[in-house]
Amino acid sequence: QVQLVESGGGLVQPGGSLRLSCAASGIIFGLYNMRWYRQAPGKQRELVAAITTTGSTNYADSVKGRFTISRDNGKRTVYLQMNSLKSDDTAVYYCNLPRMDSWGQGTQVTVSS
Repeated sequence: QVQLVESGGGLVQPGGSLRLSCAASGIIFGLYNMRWYRQAPGKQRELVAAITTTGSTNYADSVKGRFTISRDNGKRTVYLQMNSLKSDDTAVYYCNLPRMDSWGQGTQVTVSS
């Protein structure tokens, strides 16, 4: 059974940085593409970043140049490094394994002074 567990969220000031982690279990992690989504209050869930098994990446226009997705197959973990954070980045961030439609529980990121 696939399990995804996010961590690393918190409260940060505008312009600050956070690194989110998503640890996977129950799968051969290196075989699967992974994604990060986010959902702000009153808004639909949106795709933030994606990474393939070979390390190719894609980003939402709103985070390009500020966020970086990466993975460590040995640790079965996908990361989201978030820099130059803005108040608009405030949301619950979710890790997703699209092949199995599996989701983590989410981690709250709040950007506020």
